Amino acid sequence: MSEIWRLITTWGAEPAFNMGLDEALLGSHAAPPTVRFYTWRPDTLSLGYFQRLADVPGREGAGALVRRITGGGAIHHQRELTFSLSLDLAHPLYAGPIAASYERVHALVAAALAEFGVAAALRGERTLASDVEGTGMCFHHSTALDLAWDGRKGAGSAQRRTGGRVLHHGSIKLGTTPLEGDIAFVDRQETGLDAQAFAPALRRAIEHGLGVRLEASVPTPTERDEARRLGARYVDPAFVRRR
Repeated sequence: MSEIWRLITTWGAEPAFNMGLDEALLGSHAAPPTVRFYTWRPDTLSLGYFQRLADVPGREGAGALVRRITGGGAIHHQRELTFSLSLDLAHPLYAGPIAASYERVHALVAAALAEFGVAAALRGERTLASDVEGTGMCFHHSTALDLAWDGRKGAGSAQRRTGGRVLHHGSIKLGTTPLEGDIAFVDRQETGLDAQAFAPALRRAIEHGLGVRLEASVPTPTERDEARRLGARYVDPAFVRRR
């Protein structure tokens, strides 16, 4: 019998709630493993935890601004599916070196992309056309573990590990935005593919790849309260502009 994981979907959620819920799920030790699919309203620029606001010159082009709990560059959350996995560090998905866990998660994302005819692979030692200096944008800076196709970066993710738990969240680009420009994305034919249409493919990839069953669920009242409490600081000007 397959292990049952929760699947929480929050479409068009406020930036503070999105970040607060990810942190609440990270700290929810009694919860079963949880996968989350979500989008943002309004379109939001999220800064990496250690990133300086001044290093992102295009920040005025986004509808809202937050700072993530994870590192890396800025992401413009628009025309994408954002996903997260929250589970115990002891789970086999995170066995061995940290890099191996990224490879496993990105293999699941690549399997979902393949359903849409996208041949995504880890960047490895390649140089990508989407790598651009001086923008501060995550999709303009690639690592060997990022997913790329068409010679460009199109999906990336980051982790936060604390208290025996792991939050792994990431972005899969379905289209591009003025802030991100010439990156890889899924909807090259401009068919109107959105996150809710792409999400079932990622759900199937996770279930098949990990041998689990995702059961539709919602955050518990405690997780919702924690998300609201924690979320306020992600949009607090002092926190966003602290570096």
